[in-house]
Amino acid sequence: MKGDVFGLSRAIKKSKKFNKNAIIAEIKVYHPQYGDLLRGRDPLEILRTYERAGVAGISYITDRRFFKGDFGFFKELCMESELPVLRKDFITDRKEIERTAEVGASAILLITRILGEKTAEFVDYALEHGLDTLVEVHSIEEARIANETNTTMIGINNRDIAILERDDGNVELTERLCRHVRGDVVRVSESGIRSIDDLKRALKCTDAALIGTAFMMAENTEEFVRAFVEAGR
Repeated sequence: MKGDVFGLSRAIKKSKKFNKNAIIAEIKVYHPQYGDLLRGRDPLEILRTYERAGVAGISYITDRRFFKGDFGFFKELCMESELPVLRKDFITDRKEIERTAEVGASAILLITRILGEKTAEFVDYALEHGLDTLVEVHSIEEARIANETNTTMIGINNRDIAILERDDGNVELTERLCRHVRGDVVRVSESGIRSIDDLKRALKCTDAALIGTAFMMAENTEEFVRAFVEAGR
């Protein structure tokens, strides 16, 4: 997948051909509401667990202040995995797009709530640097902005990033907003997906699901994640 500008979106599409649900699995080390999610585990072991479970892509939050991310580990993650890797962060500087591309990432998250009308130019800059783009929305107005960009993917965040996802958001937001997202992009339901039922509801109107906290909190991670990948297949 490395060097493929549409690596993540293409991997999502391929999952359907291989009769799998397209799951982007997040290695999430910390959550502002739930605290330490690693619990002493090696994040690279979690990566291998996700790979064995058959996920379409990997996500990692590099924000250090609120989510205790580590860009150094993100670089290692991009080197270690053959799967497309998505960088999640509060991107506001073009230099961070360049930095993301330089370490071999496949995709970058761009949050409409933060970038506003600048979202389109950040999308174009990321695409020029060989990165697939996941533009995140949480409202109808944000969906309008995202629809006017050249992004390959639009993600509906079921939880509110403005309060650091401390709300109890769920897939109802995906169900409401998906009709406002244009149909020629890969649509992703993000966060708040805790069960197979949540997943099935989300995938009725989107192409993929990005799941982190539920996977990180599972007792048997590989078994739990594989159940999501294979559910209904």
